[in-house]
Amino acid sequence: MKDVDLLVLGHTAFDYIMQVEEFSKINTSAIVNKMETFNGGAAGNVAVVASKLGLDVGLISCIGKDFKDSDYENYLKDLDIDISDMIVSTTANTPTAFVLTNPEDEQMFYFYWGAAEMYEKSDIPKEAIGKSKAVHLATGDPEFNIKAGKYAYEQNKLVSFDPGQDLHLYTTNNLKEVISNCNILFGNEHEIEHICFLLDKEVDELLEAGPEMIVKTLGKNGSIIYVKDEDPMEIEVVSTEAFDPTGAGDSYRAAFLRMYLRDNNIKTCGRFASTVSSYIVESQGTQTNIPTIDQALDRMDYNWSESTDNINH
Repeated sequence: MKDVDLLVLGHTAFDYIMQVEEFSKINTSAIVNKMETFNGGAAGNVAVVASKLGLDVGLISCIGKDFKDSDYENYLKDLDIDISDMIVSTTANTPTAFVLTNPEDEQMFYFYWGAAEMYEKSDIPKEAIGKSKAVHLATGDPEFNIKAGKYAYEQNKLVSFDPGQDLHLYTTNNLKEVISNCNILFGNEHEIEHICFLLDKEVDELLEAGPEMIVKTLGKNGSIIYVKDEDPMEIEVVSTEAFDPTGAGDSYRAAFLRMYLRDNNIKTCGRFASTVSSYIVESQGTQTNIPTIDQALDRMDYNWSESTDNINH
């Protein structure tokens, strides 16, 4: 792998995104009003958004026999995302997500693990980690993430961790270990609350357990950023007409890291991340409406009525 700003580890997947009037009950069916197939996976999403915003990106995922020469593979190559170290299964298919969203923007997820079973037998990518400035651990195999995160942290890389919908796969001891070896913990309000419950800690106590920063996204209510020895920082949502919330969190993480790796202050990182995610929700699919950095800065400038001229980008 080449030298990169950001190495992303975790799922690259095919997404089936469905709009439903209601979630079905056991032994019943529900009508799907709209269904589309998109490129996805939390790691894939973060990698694509970060690349489109100007970072040099590497991506390592377990992919299946159906990924070679797919539109998704060609798209990643066109973006110059380094996928040379992908873990490829010759027997299983690529992980696939089935995402159902109701009119209240509540979601249900089903996930086909497929080729991701190969994480268990795979060595962590030490050489690729060594060539990166930062490592983002997205949804994926807990043991693989723990080992990769610990190695990257020991190599003084910036390590961010987002368990996402795979949080239920982590034991209490898993969480203790991965959190103790990361600089930034990302999660939505439900995930951060559940982590606090499992570890029997408040947010300020989590900060003492490892991460220097906790970024909690709140959907339509914006986000809150916690930093050691500082007051929590509230970041307002950028109002827009939301069509599909899928992928908003991944884009927030990518955009936050984009600005953080350019040595911008925390408020700037949060506001830029909120702005980028506002574009994502305007369209169905996690990678279909990614703004350019100039588009994002213009909307950020308009939303907060302050100049973005001094932002490092």
